[in-house]
Amino acid sequence: MRFQSIKAGAVFACVGIAFASNHSLAQDNPAPRAEAQATPTPAKSAAKPKGVDGFGEGRRGDVPEGTLLMMTPETDQAIKNGLKWLSKAQNSDGSYGVAAYKGNIAVTSLAGLAFMASGSTPGRGPYGANIDRALQYVLDNTSPAGFIAVVGSSTHGPMYSHGFGTLFLAEAYGTSHRPEIREKLQKAVRLIIDTQNNEGGWRYQPVRRDADLSVTICQINALRAARNAGLYIPKETVDACLQYVKRSQNPDGGFRYMLQGGASAFPRSAAGVVALQSAGEYDTREVRDGIAYLQQYTREIKHGNRYSHYFYGHYYAAQAMWLRGGSAWNEWYPAIRDELILRQSASGYWLDSICNEYGTAMALIILQIPNNYLPIFQR
Repeated sequence: MRFQSIKAGAVFACVGIAFASNHSLAQDNPAPRAEAQATPTPAKSAAKPKGVDGFGEGRRGDVPEGTLLMMTPETDQAIKNGLKWLSKAQNSDGSYGVAAYKGNIAVTSLAGLAFMASGSTPGRGPYGANIDRALQYVLDNTSPAGFIAVVGSSTHGPMYSHGFGTLFLAEAYGTSHRPEIREKLQKAVRLIIDTQNNEGGWRYQPVRRDADLSVTICQINALRAARNAGLYIPKETVDACLQYVKRSQNPDGGFRYMLQGGASAFPRSAAGVVALQSAGEYDTREVRDGIAYLQQYTREIKHGNRYSHYFYGHYYAAQAMWLRGGSAWNEWYPAIRDELILRQSASGYWLDSICNEYGTAMALIILQIPNNYLPIFQR
């Protein structure tokens, strides 16, 4: 994985968000919070031999053939309009979100990632100032124990926000190497490591109690980004997560929400595939079966069908297809690209029941995957 900006061809968790108590990915009761302490990160962790930390190597090779042609003039205009709207929607304290989601860490982090996917980095580029302000908001809301959360906020699943906040810090650190970011990032990563439960996953609260797939993908994606940025991640953490995700897969190739059982569904199945890819598995049986399950939904995209957790599912599905490459990507991206362009408002935002800032950030990240700018998605 590289941290300099590279345009594809000449020229991309995690995304559940801190849902309110009546709007979660499943109707389950959260567990109480526990503390985690930071520990020093080895200075030379990025130089460890392959496989020492449990992560496989990043996906290598050129960007998928024909990707540059997929960035049509209509796509470019939709992205420009969306970025312009999002830049003006930032709150005075640097955060994003309105109403129940005002100042939400996950929404703020996703907005920052959307700007970074366009090529801007902290303090640099057309949206460098927006990124800096969002970044400072996340840093200011990182506790001494490393927990990224807004004190006093009412959220059903704060580990969603923590996962996205950690991902944002990792991507920002990887492109800026600011020591103040690394300090907070180390503590946030340590909290994730210390709160993994005995099944190998994570849940709504930072405690070692139960686990679900939707929160788990947020944490492993954040850990992968941190590892790419040079932080040490224990091999046993990655191995345990891999086993948890694999045990969550159903015979049809999709993924269930928890190990106790349940049907497959598109959003969590997309998250399951990306969890495997984040750990460095790109062509295993589990990944192939997961991709085949997701491909059943290509027709639904083309027919304009929507369902629960629409942006969440497509955020991960687009990542899964991008890393898979080949015909999987070549068929998937044009379908979701055209669907998103069609659904964009005249003002430049994308409507979502969470908040328009959330929908817009997610749509922009998906559309800009071919830019190949964000370190976590670079090939």
